[in-house]
Amino acid sequence: MKIRILNETDASAYRAIRLEGLKNRPEAFGSSFEEEQHFTINLFKSRIQSEFAFTFGAFENEALAGVVTLVKETKIKLKHKASIFAMYVSPYYRGKGIGKELMLEAIKKAKQLNDIEQLQLSVVSTNQSAKQLYTSLGFSEYGHEKRALKADGVYYDEDHMVLFL
Repeated sequence: MKIRILNETDASAYRAIRLEGLKNRPEAFGSSFEEEQHFTINLFKSRIQSEFAFTFGAFENEALAGVVTLVKETKIKLKHKASIFAMYVSPYYRGKGIGKELMLEAIKKAKQLNDIEQLQLSVVSTNQSAKQLYTSLGFSEYGHEKRALKADGVYYDEDHMVLFL
């Protein structure tokens, strides 16, 4: 497995895995398959070329197996924070430690960035495997949001977690 920051040549593979995640796990993302399926490839390119976001990809034999995005805050009073978004590993590749390796790379990058003191993320409260992973990496829960997401008429609570670097 190789993990690296995605670039514009990865846009098609990124789009495919992003749409897969949105379709397979609609409760896990703030966005939806119905919204993003119509996004152009140029929008996906711009996402992975942002100077404030770093999207990491895990590759197994040239196939994009998983992704996670680290986003820096840009406002003066928030510059000490960054957030983890869009964590997803394709079902075929789960159970191989890819999610953990992606998170470790995102944490490592956050520590390299100037002024980042804490990482934040949100996770659906019922996603025990993800919560276990984040806890094992040092994240702790600091809040709970009832009905944070609504997908297909079903509400999902989210837990907010933080890692102080």
